[in-house]
Amino acid sequence: MVVLSQPAALNHFSLIKSCKPTSLFSGIPVVDLSDPDAKSQIIKACKEYGLFKVVNHGVPLEFMTTLEAQALKFFNLPESEKDRAGPADPFGYGSKRIGPNGDVGWIEYILLNANPEIISHKSHSIFKNNPEIFRSAVEDYISAVKKMTCEVLEMVADALGIDQRNALSKLLRDEKSDSCFRLNYYPPCPELQALSGRNLIGFGEHTDPQIISVLRSNNTASLQISLKDGTWVSVPPDQTSFFINVGDCLQVMTNGRFKSVKHRVLADTVSSRISMIYFGGPPLNEKITPLASVMAEGEESLYKEFTWSEYKKSAYKSRLADYRLGLFEKSFGQ
Repeated sequence: MVVLSQPAALNHFSLIKSCKPTSLFSGIPVVDLSDPDAKSQIIKACKEYGLFKVVNHGVPLEFMTTLEAQALKFFNLPESEKDRAGPADPFGYGSKRIGPNGDVGWIEYILLNANPEIISHKSHSIFKNNPEIFRSAVEDYISAVKKMTCEVLEMVADALGIDQRNALSKLLRDEKSDSCFRLNYYPPCPELQALSGRNLIGFGEHTDPQIISVLRSNNTASLQISLKDGTWVSVPPDQTSFFINVGDCLQVMTNGRFKSVKHRVLADTVSSRISMIYFGGPPLNEKITPLASVMAEGEESLYKEFTWSEYKKSAYKSRLADYRLGLFEKSFGQ
């Protein structure tokens, strides 16, 4: 996910899109990371859905609950105090507006660099009320989730027959990795009942530009994904597990074998939703191109070569729902 944000006062809901709620979808693949067959299950899920749930992931539940509690303390502060940590540029506190091109949602968020050595001035404002507890909670959580994510990427490399097992994970472990971390907060919105059964969209439909995204949320059912036929379905929440989705870069690196899943989040009439997302990104100068060991003999790349920096800049200029990879696809037979 790549966003630039400015706080914006929303005096009425007409600025925010709405949509009809959907029933919970029971088909989300569940992968037990301790299962000897986990590698093949991950590959199948990445090809079919672009998203899967992981259990027995090894991330302590305490890390999740402690960070959620600290984040809620921040989001429950008076707006004037939260605004000291904003506007996001891109790091810091943001509210309502998502990106510079007119997208808005029923959301507040904190965006941080995933590298604990890089703390922006605005990030210090976020941590100032509980500097040791909040910052420590963020660092503990990111460290554990990053470790688990790298293990998943190494399973992917094994299953795809990639020569170097760390071909993907090393991009996240690189000291120049452009990974980031978001805490999203979707306040409850009782006024939704006046919208004739429709839900406000907390975060509009999009794909994530990076390599991989790892989501943990509370027990509010608000996440939706788009299936291959374009149908939107709701993902059953599970606050003890993680949902991992393919990003645009991984779609390119597998030459389209994996699909970057389109997803969105709806606001709830009664319950707030808080989510934590680790976005695993490569270094800015990393060239994104299909991995040679994935390609069949004579297979051509579907995409033009680009650096992560080039793709990130392009994503900044887009609207949420834009098909960002379209600008980087090759044209054949012309």
